[in-house]
Amino acid sequence: MSIKRKPSLSTLAGDVTPRQRIWDAIRHQHAEDGLITTQGIRIALKREHDLTDGHVSDYLRALIAGGFLVRSNPDALPATTAIYMLKRDVGVEAPRVRRDGSQPPPPGREQLWRTLKIIGTCTGQELADAATTAATPVSRAAADEYLTMLSRAEYVKTVREGKPGVPARFQLVPSRWTGPMAPQIRRTKQLYDPNTGEVVYSRVTKTEGGEP
Repeated sequence: MSIKRKPSLSTLAGDVTPRQRIWDAIRHQHAEDGLITTQGIRIALKREHDLTDGHVSDYLRALIAGGFLVRSNPDALPATTAIYMLKRDVGVEAPRVRRDGSQPPPPGREQLWRTLKIIGTCTGQELADAATTAATPVSRAAADEYLTMLSRAEYVKTVREGKPGVPARFQLVPSRWTGPMAPQIRRTKQLYDPNTGEVVYSRVTKTEGGEP
């Protein structure tokens, strides 16, 4: 059985991390025949030059240590191709896992995105408070910036306009929940959604003559 691969995960090398592309290739092989090899990953990735064998092997070792992959032929001779099986498929987002298999806390923006789905209506401060953990505090400024960009991309709607002394309230638009990966604010002030592989908002800048 073959599956269509989302361009957001393997083909947009400038937007997707090496680990995300490797994870996508692993899940692709798993869906094809359940057998995962380093060679198969390299073929699935079309031998992208910025992904070395070291990148692949390092991430495979981390996934094994974290219990996501298991080798199906551990007793094979040294020259035999190692074959792996996906033990824990946690979905489209690549597991963040250290070499020893431990997992770091999620970054703040990811916490904001996931909290938005749960919290209902919120102000920037309320979102920051709800998304904050002991390991990863989230500031009101970070929440406000994220809500502003999500609002411009129509991912959240304004349920109460802000005014002096009264902060604006926002709510996630249910149909705009595109997946578990947090939309990313680029340095160019674009909003990129890794779940769809699309730039969903671009700030329009004007020249001195007033033309965009």
